[in-house]
Parts: sequence; C-alpha cells; structure tokens
Amino acid sequence: MSPSPLSAADVDLDDTDGLLAADRQGLLRAASMAGAQVRATAAALDEGDLDAVRSDAPPRTIVWVAGHGNAETAGSMLAALLGGSIGTPIVVVAEAPPWIGTLDVVILAGDDAGDAVLVSAAATAVRRGARVIVVAPQEGPLRDATAGRSVALPPRMPVPDHFTFARYLAAGLAVLQAVAPGYSVDLTALADALDAEALRNSAARELFTNPAKGLADRMQNRDVVVAGDSAATVALARHASVVMLRVAQRTVAAAELADALVALGSGWGRGGDTGAASIFHDEEIDGPLPQRTRTIVLTSDAERSAVAARLQGFDDTQIVTANDVPDVAATGGDGEPGSATTPGSTRPEQQLALLALRLEMAAVYQRLVRG
Repeated sequence: MSPSPLSAADVDLDDTDGLLAADRQGLLRAASMAGAQVRATAAALDEGDLDAVRSDAPPRTIVWVAGHGNAETAGSMLAALLGGSIGTPIVVVAEAPPWIGTLDVVILAGDDAGDAVLVSAAATAVRRGARVIVVAPQEGPLRDATAGRSVALPPRMPVPDHFTFARYLAAGLAVLQAVAPGYSVDLTALADALDAEALRNSAARELFTNPAKGLADRMQNRDVVVAGDSAATVALARHASVVMLRVAQRTVAAAELADALVALGSGWGRGGDTGAASIFHDEEIDGPLPQRTRTIVLTSDAERSAVAARLQGFDDTQIVTANDVPDVAATGGDGEPGSATTPGSTRPEQQLALLALRLEMAAVYQRLVRG
C-alpha cells in the first residue's frame, strides 16, 4: 500500500525533513531569493543601466505607475517612507496623470509587458518628454512604446509573483539614488541583510530561533489581524494579508493600528479565551468554541516603545520589528523566547524589507504544515 500524503498532523514546524518533503513547489527557495533579486538590481545600477536618467537637478515629481500587486505595494511603501525626505514628492497612481511633463520621472512597474494601462502610460510619458524607467519585462507592447526613449530594469531571474516585492522595492531605491540628488542607498548591504534573514528563517532552524516559524506558530488556529502604525507599515500589513491568501491560502485581515485598537477595546477577541473552563465544553450542547484571535502589530525599531505603550492592557497582541530575532537563551517572564537585536538593520526601508521577507516565509510555513 502506498503511503498516505502528508497532512497537517504529519508536519511539525520543527520537522525539517517533513517541511522539505511538503515543499513540492519550492516555495521556501523562491521566498529566500529576495536577497538575490536585490543583488541583481544592485548589479544593474553598477553597470550603468540608470545613467541615462541621472541629472543634477531634482525632478518635479516621481510618478510610480502600478495598478496592483507587489509593484503597487512597493511604490506605496516608498512614497510613505521617503516622499517627504528626498525633496521630491512620490506619487503612486494606477494610470498616467494628465499633467506629466519633461520635469517628471515616471516609473512603470508591473509584471505584464502587455498591460494596456502600463503601455498607455509609457506612451504618454515618452510623448511628453518625461524620464521613463520600466521596472517590468522589456518586451512586447511595452518595449514598442518605449524603445530607445526609456531605461529598463527588467527581472533578471525567474521568481513566482508572490515573492517579487523585494525586486520592486530595490528597483525603486535604485531609481531614487539615480534621480534624487543627495539620496544614497547600499543595495548590496540590503541584499546581504535579506540573505541573513532568509538563513535565520530556514527550515533547519528550530522554532524558538526562527522568526518566521515563530510568526507562523502564533498565527495557527487563530483569527489574525496584521496592523500597521504608519502608512508604510499599513502597506506592509496589506502585503502580509495578500501573501497569506496567495501562499498560505488563509485569510488574514490588514488594518491600521488605530482601527485594531478600537476593535480590541470593544471586546473583539475576548470570546476566544476559554481558559480552564474549556475542559467542560460540550460542542453538542454548547456549540463550537469561538476561534482564538491574535493581533500582530508591525512597526519600526524607533516606534516600538510608543506602540508598546498603546497596546498596554490588551491581550493576544504581538509587536513585530525587523530586529526582533528570537534567542533561545533569552526568555521573558512568561517563558516565551526573548529577542536579540541584529546589527545593521537601522534604515527604515531595510527594516521593512526584512519584515516583508519574514512574513512571506511565515506564509510558506503555514502552507507547509498543512501538507
């Protein structure tokens, strides 16, 4: 008799062999390529691919055209993080605005060279003399609309659409370095940090020293809300919700922290805490137990203390920052692992990139434990 297929009961988060056997689609490998995608963009920058759009004068506006998915999320995050500090506003739009002109930089981001909206935006931007960067496959109608009048940062390696966020973010950072005087980013250092994060989250690392497995474990068998305390972390929370749906095939809500606090304050989640009384529960008489809840709050290292103060008194909440690295040697008062701080991840854009990778790998682990 042939063995039965793996099921949720067969795969434990600390069962390395079981996880790898369940990963028939190569999701762990695909997710761990975030650093490689950033390194490929760094290579393109070093090779001079963006030299044609460099200028000593800042652009009037940087227009990020993306209709959906990781491309739109990366643009929204960059606008929230850097739009107020680089001296040039970043506008994220679904189609080319009518006021585009020669003083603007237009970034066309997407995964479909035949996307009619991107092609139309490309034709408009080129016709009006804007500096155009194509962060999409340079082929088909998009290539025809921009040939010879744009620069391209096409994908250099095949990665499933679920895990392309790092590439769009790196492309945006590279463009900002090229067109925004005074802004500089070390993409190689970012790639190294992402590689280190992927290694910490690898299947061979046990639960208590693996940030992604820890997140996956805390989300199992619960209703989950991922909340952000700023525009950038709200965009990251939306990314988490999407990747959980597409990869883990489960629903996770994304919200602003203020909205999550209103729900928590009005009693959301309290019904799931049955405590010791659950041993007397009879589903035929009392009905099914309510689902337990978990609120995961994404924030930066600088804002962690302020967010912790806002969450004081609320149960089943967890603050997550990029530098929270579980360490089995450090335990808190409740017996759960404490955290150690990884050096070097101080820039906000790097922190969010690391958190995005951790959430993606947590989604993969939730998919794998189901077999």
